[in-house]
Amino acid sequence: MHPFLKKAQQLKQQLNWSLIFGVSFFLVVIFSLVKITTGVSDWLVENKDAQIKHLSVLGQPQYTDEKAIISAIKKADLSSFFELDVKHVQRLVQSLPWVATASVRKQWPDTLQVYVVEHQAVAHWNSDLLLNQSGEVFQASSDKLPDTLPQLYGPEGSEIEAWTAFRQFQAMLRVNDLELTSLALSERFSWQLWLDNGIRLNLGRKEKAKRVQRFIDVYPRMEQRADAQIDVVDLRYDTGLAVSWKPLQEEQLENKSKA
Repeated sequence: MHPFLKKAQQLKQQLNWSLIFGVSFFLVVIFSLVKITTGVSDWLVENKDAQIKHLSVLGQPQYTDEKAIISAIKKADLSSFFELDVKHVQRLVQSLPWVATASVRKQWPDTLQVYVVEHQAVAHWNSDLLLNQSGEVFQASSDKLPDTLPQLYGPEGSEIEAWTAFRQFQAMLRVNDLELTSLALSERFSWQLWLDNGIRLNLGRKEKAKRVQRFIDVYPRMEQRADAQIDVVDLRYDTGLAVSWKPLQEEQLENKSKA
């Protein structure tokens, strides 16, 4: 036989075996996928009635009672592990006053885990609301709130600006061991501050940080007056300031003389 024809015949035989092997492997894969799909389908049918039997609340909430969280979760349909809408459960839990965020996870075969993160209240806002550390408003109440929580006031939408300014002024005033307890921003965006020693600062609308610094610079000299106490400091001037005084009570006079 001619060498060329012999080589062609060998090549044909090799191609036939490759084709047979490829087709066989493909059929095995298809058969395996069908078996797996059928098995999963049968398993789902057998377990279609699996229910949520255990609720796990994580995150150690301080202001929200665990019973309230579980009660909110039970408003959802817990009769089917597979059909339970975790987004719906998340919305139910986040509707609780103190809950900032909640993450929900199903754990086979019958457990629902809910991780709760609460708001961290940093200030009262307009008396009846609270601010969290991000300057966001929420409505909640608790007898666990500290009495020292500052009071902030301002127009709707100014919460973040007010909280940012409060932190800035608080840090500045502490240089003279003064504590900022309250801040108010008027509708015309004029600023007022109240300190823990009763002093009120009128800052106006412009250069508020610069005006607070002006007060800090002169405060040690104002404090030296022995017969009266600072009431209001008006800093709404390009330079200088105006001070209103109030007489000291008898007890305050005695304490100041001893000092």
